[in-house]
Amino acid sequence: MRVPELVVFTVLFVGVSALGFLAARWRAAPSLDHLEEWGLGGRRFGSWITWFLIGGDLYTAYTFVAVPALLFGAGATGFFALPYAVVAYPLVFLPLLRMWSVARVHGYVTPADFVRGRYGSPTLALLVAITGLVATMPYIALQLAGLEAVLRTMGLNGAGLLGHLPLLIAFLVLAAYTYQSGLRAPALIAFVKDILIYIVVLVAVIYLPIRLGGWSSIFGAADAKFAATPSPADGVLLGGNNQLQYITLAFGSALALFLYPHALTGVLASRRRDVVRRNMVALPAYSFLLGLLLLLGYVAIAAHVQPITNNATGRPDTNTIIPMLFAEQFGSLFSGIAFAAIGIGALVPAAIMSIAAANLWTRNIYKEYLRPDATPVQEAKQAKLASLLVKVGAVLCIVLIDPQFSVDLQLIGGVIIIQTLPAVAIALYTRWLHRWALVAGWVAGMSYALYLLWIIPNPATGSVHFGGSALALDRLTLLGWHPFAGSPVQIYVGFVALVVNLVVSVVATFALRAAGVAEGEDGTAPGDYHADADPDPRPEPVTATAGMSTR
Repeated sequence: MRVPELVVFTVLFVGVSALGFLAARWRAAPSLDHLEEWGLGGRRFGSWITWFLIGGDLYTAYTFVAVPALLFGAGATGFFALPYAVVAYPLVFLPLLRMWSVARVHGYVTPADFVRGRYGSPTLALLVAITGLVATMPYIALQLAGLEAVLRTMGLNGAGLLGHLPLLIAFLVLAAYTYQSGLRAPALIAFVKDILIYIVVLVAVIYLPIRLGGWSSIFGAADAKFAATPSPADGVLLGGNNQLQYITLAFGSALALFLYPHALTGVLASRRRDVVRRNMVALPAYSFLLGLLLLLGYVAIAAHVQPITNNATGRPDTNTIIPMLFAEQFGSLFSGIAFAAIGIGALVPAAIMSIAAANLWTRNIYKEYLRPDATPVQEAKQAKLASLLVKVGAVLCIVLIDPQFSVDLQLIGGVIIIQTLPAVAIALYTRWLHRWALVAGWVAGMSYALYLLWIIPNPATGSVHFGGSALALDRLTLLGWHPFAGSPVQIYVGFVALVVNLVVSVVATFALRAAGVAEGEDGTAPGDYHADADPDPRPEPVTATAGMSTR
């Protein structure tokens, strides 16, 4: 056991967790027993808080642990995260401004609220809410897996039930301060998390190349490793079989990013439309950090780092690559700080994700179908309880799915959440698609997406199901037809399923209009999409009933 690192980690981890509990008093309204206050921080976050919150929300253990581990194991494919991050912000700049405006006017808390108001369809809103809940669970699981990897690196690596003990510890700490403080907890912690991450990464990318003989030596070591493997899919350059996968994965991930309920939660918590605008311009600065982090995967190869064997599964845990790199190349003090940065970097987004999922349950399932007369206090209580249950679902994702690379947990979530693009993103600009056509498109796209995920094998575990999100074109079938028979070229299945979703939605819209099927009432007005409200610093919270009155 690495005792000095564990001590440093524990001190920082406990200190940051204490901030999570104290955040309940930070910029707080008289009571947090209201969904607007608990789940959106009262919609009062300014530019700096929003920048750290959204950055902490989007740059997660996926960034710090999972993607560098993918570069370590598979090479250039892992660089998809860089163009994905670069493309995402200009792609969503205008849609997010429109979403913020209409949500502020009508008191919408979730993307499903918007769909309910836009189409007058509780069924379509329910599907969007369920999709958000399901897609968020593997993403939270990725955060907990990153924290678990850090604890394993410090020697907390038991067998059997003890193998997941770090996961349970993370669950309890995260659940406790999220329950008490709501969105204010990750917003406050994000300041500390980002400062630690920047310090650790900048020191690592300056010191380690000098120690290991320069970047030329590092890339040479990576090239030699991949040249010695039998797999044609790895390497420091993309091969012919994975170029299409790289493109569709980067573009599909960019489309999916702000469809996640947790990404929209950070946006809707902003005080003004200008705050969102400034952040969409400033957030690409994080992409610089991302590029540096990705390179640590190759640095680990040059440093001859080996992953720790997971005693619970008996297989190497690739999530431990970056923690082991710090443990072997730095002293105890800096390694402990690095471990704390990764651990805190996992807790911040996990908290926001669980809050966003809880908002979906409360607004679009509990209040819509179970308790239409629920009071604001009852809504807040439901959200707090739901945030606990979502984390349980995330733990089950780790135990049951167990993918080849932990990054696949996020990519599988992306395959699922991108199916809401027609109902959420396209609806910000047009209602041409019929509400029942959108339902049909969702059913077709989601069914096909889950089928494709189901048939992807996992060579690491020997399982024939849920091995990732990349599938050879040869295995694509549509009603028994094999349009790309014999092709080994791989593609991101989320992109394929989205195409099916859109085609079915368009065809069904023509059919339903020809049949004269009535469309739902639009509860929004054109001016709502350009509103720029600047509420009183301590406004009366919008009640759920008032917020939905325009439906």
